[in-house]
Amino acid sequence: MKQKGTTEDRMINSEILNEEIKMLVYLPPSYTPLLRYPVLIAQDGDDYFRLGRLARTSEELFEEGEIDEFIIIGLPYKSVKDRRRKYHPSGEQNTQYVRFLVNELVPYIEAEFSTLELASARVLVGDSLGATVSLKTAAAYPRTFGKVILQSPYVDESILKEVSEIKDSSLLSIYHVAGKQETEVETTNGEVKNFIEPNRELNRLFSERSLEYHYEEFDGGHSWKYWQPDIPKALRYMFSE
Repeated sequence: MKQKGTTEDRMINSEILNEEIKMLVYLPPSYTPLLRYPVLIAQDGDDYFRLGRLARTSEELFEEGEIDEFIIIGLPYKSVKDRRRKYHPSGEQNTQYVRFLVNELVPYIEAEFSTLELASARVLVGDSLGATVSLKTAAAYPRTFGKVILQSPYVDESILKEVSEIKDSSLLSIYHVAGKQETEVETTNGEVKNFIEPNRELNRLFSERSLEYHYEEFDGGHSWKYWQPDIPKALRYMFSE
């Protein structure tokens, strides 16, 4: 019988955000304090665990000998409005949320779990706005977060500007996908936007920089129907032995 990892709910008090933040913590089957593990931090944490089958997929790939084991920290959002406040580049709490990830979450993880304390062993993942805030965080702090999985990120001029100004792009490894049919995506504030063209512009920017980078366009739209099947490939890219 296959051994399964464990998942538990935790809370972390954020002084930066002035609130309690819920976390989903997944420890892999062989977890032991005697070893040190990479960490994957997922925005939209509930979605990645339920719709993305993130923990189960990681176990399947490890069983098949395709990846190393890693710890998963899922960060669920409280509401659509809360998600926009924290994840959107112009959200009221966006700057504070990025600071929370860097200055409060990482120290908490390192104190509570046996982790590899290297930027190259810390991976951020997100879809849509979750991908946007993950990219923004890594772009500003590549010496804290060295790897990012971007699934159909929302890209605006501020994000393109931040990427163009990354000073240490060689420290980053980025896996980036977007859908060819993401031409009319309804956003959380009711607007309809073209996602694929800004993602292609982001691809052009990254392709000009010195970094480990993978870009692919899948045949589909802006939904978990297409992101979930992509997760095994993303995990192989980031965690292959």
